[in-house]
Amino acid sequence: MITDESRCPCGLGEPYGACCGRFHRGAATAPTAELLMRSRFSAFAVGDTAYLDATWDPKTRPVDLELAPGQRWTFLEILGKTGGGLLENEGTVEFRAHYRQDRRPGSMHENSRFVRVGGQWIYVAPVT
Repeated sequence: MITDESRCPCGLGEPYGACCGRFHRGAATAPTAELLMRSRFSAFAVGDTAYLDATWDPKTRPVDLELAPGQRWTFLEILGKTGGGLLENEGTVEFRAHYRQDRRPGSMHENSRFVRVGGQWIYVAPVT
């Protein structure tokens, strides 16, 4: 169970409540594409599907997002990024997300595309 005092799953080393937890609660929005990526990883880790839906482009998000039972997201590696800064409206973040599924390790690698809409970053889809 992750509390506001727990280390944030995103890997920045801050307490969850002051890091991604503030985005999940709606107290702030992620100012960069990388921070949105990190907050989305943390949302997977804490099971916050409402946040995942809210930060996913409606044109590409699944109709019904269900998290895999028995899957626990363990850590995130940011491998690279382009754009996505404070004054930009598009960007990509390449990452590797590690998890355990039924006690077996696994990982997911993606280069994700993000855009800013109405001042807020959203996840679009993998870069193809």
